Amino acid sequence: MSKVPPIPRLTVITLGVSSMRASIAFYEALGFARRIRSTGEAVAFFDTGGPVIGLFPWDQLAEDVTLPDNPRPKTFRGVTLAWNCSSKEEVDTVLDFAISKGASLLKPAHDTSYGGYSGYFADPDNHPWEVVVAPGIEVGEDRRVHLPD
Repeated sequence: MSKVPPIPRLTVITLGVSSMRASIAFYEALGFARRIRSTGEAVAFFDTGGPVIGLFPWDQLAEDVTLPDNPRPKTFRGVTLAWNCSSKEEVDTVLDFAISKGASLLKPAHDTSYGGYSGYFADPDNHPWEVVVAPGIEVGEDRRVHLPD
């Protein structure tokens, strides 16, 4: 008997955070719409126009996935989030905006080797975000990234 494989999908990116209150305020200040507010500060979900961003207390998330809570790495963890843009000007605007809301600048915007334009900021828990315009990657009116075949 053959089974049909499940349909692959990325639905939620959950970030472990040190302060739910501060992180909720930061992501709301960036303009992401919070959903299911009835969860209070136990967990928070934000509409991104694609996969949802979830916030969960760092220690509880580590316990849930059965990994040690300490030491908490201040180094690169091998994962970045991305905010794709439609122009260099939009990249600069997003970086300035994120910093004005409490992000720290990791790398100023610059021309990339692949013909794009990119910079990085970090959220209050040092989760790195790339802000980028890349050739061949379109951001639609629906806020979703559209990739060519």
